[in-house]
Amino acid sequence: MTTVVLAIAAYLVGSVSFAVIVSRVFRLPDPRTYGSGNPGATNVLRSGNKAAALLTLVGDALKGWLAVWLAQRFAPAGDAGTAMAIAGALSVIGHMYPLFHRFQGGKGVATALGVLFGFSVYLGLGAMSTWLIIAVFFRMSSVASMITALFAPFATWLLFGVTHPFFASVVLLAVLLIYRHRRNIKNILAGTENRFGQKARPGV
Repeated sequence: MTTVVLAIAAYLVGSVSFAVIVSRVFRLPDPRTYGSGNPGATNVLRSGNKAAALLTLVGDALKGWLAVWLAQRFAPAGDAGTAMAIAGALSVIGHMYPLFHRFQGGKGVATALGVLFGFSVYLGLGAMSTWLIIAVFFRMSSVASMITALFAPFATWLLFGVTHPFFASVVLLAVLLIYRHRRNIKNILAGTENRFGQKARPGV
């Protein structure tokens, strides 16, 4: 029962959209109404307010980490690994399909990063480093996010093995993240994907 409660709590924590909350605090337009329409840090940055974008990024990452930490702290003895894996996955699903925002959420990249840090600092640092390197090279957040999503299961396998609950959770997150970037994949193939410093086309 405790694991079920923690899973529900993780989804609800994930459903809190920091992009929307921070934008309201800073009196910025709703991030779902401009740019890509995605309630995430990258789109908030298009408002021109770097502080709001940074707070969005940190908030979204922290809620993923918090969901995992709560599971680790309160799960029954012997069930911590499974509870953490479930909580991590559900926090990202909550971000993607938030109860509080009509199930219209973001792509889950920052929240997934927070989850990886919750699983292992080394896993989180590896994913963050991968994202930064790819982002600098390609100058596209979507490409960096998808390559990092592909890298994460491999890194999890090296650290924990394929039988650990974390591995299944990270594989699921990788699939979900790439699925949420399906429009970006079409844009990349068409040569119309936005790069850093470029004004976003609607819906991209």
